[in-house]
Amino acid sequence: MRILDHYIFRIVAQNLLLVLLVLMGLFLFFTFIDELDEIGKGTYGTTEAIQAVVLQIPKRIYEFYPAAALLGSLLGLGILANNSELTVMRAAGISIARIVGATLRAGLVFMLIAMALGELVEPYTQQWVTQLQALKQSHQGFLSTARGVWVRDGANFIHIGALENNNHLQKLQVFNFSEKHRLYEINYAQNAYYNSEQKKWQLENPQRLNWRDQKVTLDISNTSNWASILNPELVKLLALDPKDLSLIELSQYIVYLNDNNLHATPYQLVFWQRLFYPLITLVMILSALPFVFGSLRTVTVGQRILVASLLGIVFHVLNQMLGHTSLLYGFPPLLGALLPVILMSLFTMVLIKRTL
Repeated sequence: MRILDHYIFRIVAQNLLLVLLVLMGLFLFFTFIDELDEIGKGTYGTTEAIQAVVLQIPKRIYEFYPAAALLGSLLGLGILANNSELTVMRAAGISIARIVGATLRAGLVFMLIAMALGELVEPYTQQWVTQLQALKQSHQGFLSTARGVWVRDGANFIHIGALENNNHLQKLQVFNFSEKHRLYEINYAQNAYYNSEQKKWQLENPQRLNWRDQKVTLDISNTSNWASILNPELVKLLALDPKDLSLIELSQYIVYLNDNNLHATPYQLVFWQRLFYPLITLVMILSALPFVFGSLRTVTVGQRILVASLLGIVFHVLNQMLGHTSLLYGFPPLLGALLPVILMSLFTMVLIKRTL
């Protein structure tokens, strides 16, 4: 019986890997096409574009894997069904649960690999991609951390505690250094808003601490304008995307945002979505069962691929829609992340019950 289990495992794993390679090939092609528009900005060239595409592979494997698990399981079991091998197995007394178990083992093995890439590799590669693009396109250096972003502006350094959006900086600190590299002034503002007409940042309740000429002065005003290399386009590159953080980094950053009374809901939503990643993969694999057993087993491979693709698209849209809806209307992030999984699970259970 172990030989049979290994056979099902091998067939499903081969097709799952094939689907993943096809998806990654399409991603590499279209992403490189998008990167062509960035070539020529600053010192950003073809070499940097290729590096950016390659560095995004771990992230895309993590993102594409649930869909690949659905399509791969469907194709693998579909091949067995079209060759009447599933019929022979059932006639020999092999239960559907055992066939499904071998399929799940193949899917879970690759899922562990995808999760390892998403949790251990992706946060670093995505940081490299962001730094590569910002450094080459802006001629400036910066460092993105879980506590904010550091940006170099000539001899001065800028720290951004959090980003509400590309036009709104929070907990802004500017450290001014003299030509002899001595710190002489620190500017702080809780909020900074970009004025597109003046191409300057408007600081809200700015504070300036200066200690030149052996005097320490503290200036506080209602508003002031601040000219900087930063603009919404560059801030977009510097933004800390919650999807690029690991679960541990997300939890740490959420604690940091809550402790500083900053908006943490988008990060909480992504945290729960990543936590439910194994459950999403399991639901995707189970969604393939109605199309290889029961009344739907006679459909063609093309029909199976079409239906599976539509299921994957529907789940992706549902996941994005309910997630953004929860952010918009203030629903708990846990509900926004869990509800799409529940709805997809119920749909799969109904479909299995009607077709098996």
